Amino acid sequence: MDASVTPIPDQAGLSLVQTTDFFYPLVDDPYLQGRIACANVLSDLYAMGVVSCHNMLMLLAVSKEFTEKERDVVIPLMMRGFQDTALEAGCLVTGGQTVVNPWCTVGGVASTVCTKDRIILPENSSPGEVLVLTKPLGTQIAVNAHQWIDDPERWNKISGVTSVAEVKAGYRAATLSMARLNRIGAQLMHKYGATAATDVTGFGILGHATNLAQNQIKNVHYKIHTLPILTNMSKIAKACGNMFQLVQGYSAETSGGLLLSIPKDKAAEFCREVEELEGSPAWIIGTVEEGVHGASIVQDPTVLDV
Repeated sequence: MDASVTPIPDQAGLSLVQTTDFFYPLVDDPYLQGRIACANVLSDLYAMGVVSCHNMLMLLAVSKEFTEKERDVVIPLMMRGFQDTALEAGCLVTGGQTVVNPWCTVGGVASTVCTKDRIILPENSSPGEVLVLTKPLGTQIAVNAHQWIDDPERWNKISGVTSVAEVKAGYRAATLSMARLNRIGAQLMHKYGATAATDVTGFGILGHATNLAQNQIKNVHYKIHTLPILTNMSKIAKACGNMFQLVQGYSAETSGGLLLSIPKDKAAEFCREVEELEGSPAWIIGTVEEGVHGASIVQDPTVLDV
């Protein structure tokens, strides 16, 4: 499961739901990096259908390589981004830990107490349902390509298929996507009867789909037929050979969308309401079929430029 669920002794029906995560900076805006880090931590609660977070702790490592000026500018911005996102999620950052480290890292701990009916365990998917994704793929390619603008050797690998303007546009779209909370998706999971979900992060869409399918009670196989990908990222990934394995489903994502199994007759309305409330689309990307626990991507999947 994406978050731990621990029944509270002597408190009938109540459980502590908790998760933690942290990573290295991947964007060049400290404020947005703080937002991404907080959104990434909270996604593990949202993947369990847990909408309300009662408490956030911040985990922050300040690089010993920072100059005093860099530290005094970067760290407050990163902390503000994290705190603003926590407030957007309806919770406060009440503490945490800050250390000096060779590398700058940022993350946190999200905790909440709730009843069982507010948790959607990721195990009840059934044949005949469909798979929905709430954020586009391709964030790793967007971030790497943006870094390569200043690295002539690496830029030469992709300069024949893209431009600096395209890469910067993709990077901006990826940054905004990563900084967006999955809270609305979690709320709508309850409204539309989602039966299982996870958030798409380091294992890629196929890796996480496989993990989710293997956790189901019923014998199901997830078949992915559509890949919504940030515009221009699929051609950049192709130019890099097998480096990212984007279309193969293994390209890592950061603070990705929710991948959920939902009744077929409710999926289109779920996607419509996500777009209405967030201003960003969600997509039906696959089917849930009877079969051996696992997942696959069809040959020649439909690639949507987002």
